[in-house]
Amino acid sequence: MHSQLVAKYDVPGPRYTSYPTVPYWESEGFGVEAWRDALAETYAAEGRRTGIAVYVHLPYCESLCTFCGCTKHISRSHAVEGPYVDGLLAEWAQYRRLFDADLAVREIHLGGGTPTFFSPASLARLVDGLLAGTRPADDHEFGFEAHPNSTSREHLERLHELGFRRLSLGVQDFDPVVQTAIHRHQPLERVREVTEQARALGYASVNYDLVYGLPKQRIEGVRSTVRDVLALRPDRIAYYGYAHVPWVKGVGQRGFVDADIPRGADKRALYEAGRTMLEDAGYEEVGLDHFALPDDGLARAWREGRLARSFMGYTESRTRICVGLGMSAIGDAWGAFAQNEKKVATYLERVGRGELPLLRGHRLNAEDLVLRRHIHEVMCRFETSWDEAEGAMPALRDAVAELAPLAEDGIVELGSNRVRVTARGRPFLRNVCMAFDARLRARAPTAPTFSQAI
Repeated sequence: MHSQLVAKYDVPGPRYTSYPTVPYWESEGFGVEAWRDALAETYAAEGRRTGIAVYVHLPYCESLCTFCGCTKHISRSHAVEGPYVDGLLAEWAQYRRLFDADLAVREIHLGGGTPTFFSPASLARLVDGLLAGTRPADDHEFGFEAHPNSTSREHLERLHELGFRRLSLGVQDFDPVVQTAIHRHQPLERVREVTEQARALGYASVNYDLVYGLPKQRIEGVRSTVRDVLALRPDRIAYYGYAHVPWVKGVGQRGFVDADIPRGADKRALYEAGRTMLEDAGYEEVGLDHFALPDDGLARAWREGRLARSFMGYTESRTRICVGLGMSAIGDAWGAFAQNEKKVATYLERVGRGELPLLRGHRLNAEDLVLRRHIHEVMCRFETSWDEAEGAMPALRDAVAELAPLAEDGIVELGSNRVRVTARGRPFLRNVCMAFDARLRARAPTAPTFSQAI
């Protein structure tokens, strides 16, 4: 990759798990009733047919990993489990009244934080409560994130009994120097043990999260980590770029000095080293920062044009309703977004009063919906197209103008009514999406907001 292109396009930019991105939501005038109306509208239009997804945010961690950008709450007391599960089920009961008695649940994703901070019994009580009076869709996908050190065989057994078949393990990096820098210690043997237990129980897909650009990370260490990962042959690998955003996460990302963090071309070289090894081993690059074996469902969805992207990341099914439960969780009704309170105490207080604990939200206007579709297609298919009517929209004309320099640099192929990301342009996928981002173009952030795009 040309270092000049990296220097040119390594600018702050969103990851586009939504459009508009959260800093550009217009929350004024958007409340609980507007959110309920948006859910009802999308459910009536297609949710009855497709089913819905449920994302559950489980924020607790026993210790702080200093690379982490997630919304979490550090606690060593497991007395928090019961009240939090009670709060989740109380919130779910309010949503449950909005949908039919014969509600189909297509996806459940337990994220965090550390979902396996919670005991197997607590997680079983939660999932039993979510599924009570509903039915799993025939092709449902239930998955959970896990810390290898806190994931027991009983966790795997209980969740498998409840229909979970997807497991995502946070590996990050096996280099002990990097693990010390990010305060994330887990041995290779523990990852191997959890992986083998999951496969023996019948989990259909095991994902590893790896991160490039971590403090003190070097190419030799990345290659060593990837070699160890390839020996375990996970079905999927999410190979994320480290997002250094201390202005958002505060002191938790100041456990190392800035000079320890690879940047620009040096950071991208870490990704390219890992990508080459993964592709040589038979993994297919899927969308942004994801790899999968050819027979994994994510790779099939990619090849068949069914890949979808949401706040849960890439998924195989296009479900336009996602109910977000828990503190900071974000729900999506395609035409609207809503996010919950970001403090545990406030969240629990509000659900205890029988409220939907919304903090903010956004109702998409007609332009938003058009741009959301194009950004989604670029992220999921590396191309998008528009008809004459859309092409006449000022926002689309502006996007085409913004894409012209990227075409000159070989990042995209630009036609009269379509754009396609080239193989050379894949590292710049976020930059391509930024060309469609009318809100970002109209009002650039005046303070640090997004991580670097490359």
